[in-house]
Amino acid sequence: MNLKQKIYDHYLEVIHNKVALLQKVLDDLKESGANETKSTAGDKHETALAMLQIEQANTRAQLQEVTAQKTALEKIDPTLTANLIVNGSLVKTNHGYLFVSIASGKAVIDNSTVIALSPQSPLGQKLMGLKRGETAFVNNREYMIEDIE
Repeated sequence: MNLKQKIYDHYLEVIHNKVALLQKVLDDLKESGANETKSTAGDKHETALAMLQIEQANTRAQLQEVTAQKTALEKIDPTLTANLIVNGSLVKTNHGYLFVSIASGKAVIDNSTVIALSPQSPLGQKLMGLKRGETAFVNNREYMIEDIE
């Protein structure tokens, strides 16, 4: 298995874990809400129920965002390579590896530090369409494209 496939699999697992965690939180909140409706404590009951509803709405919004990221990541075919940077490219730069996919942070895979970034991020936008040997400048930092997978 090549590095790009390992990186893809890692971030896919991270996203799957986030979805599962948020779904569990939502299920727990629903259960808490069901238990809260059995209470008859007046104003305290109403306040607690309102807080649970707000937390459920926030968790649903997070789940929707993570599900969208999962969908975007699943559209990437990690076996494809291109001569220029596109969504799904693993880019080796003078500052390490960048996986143009979803904004999912930094990871160390096979002793290589990789940052998953969105093509819509400032750096992602500058990288899109570049070829090996070209450079991108973001925040007074030069990113030299050494290799593209």
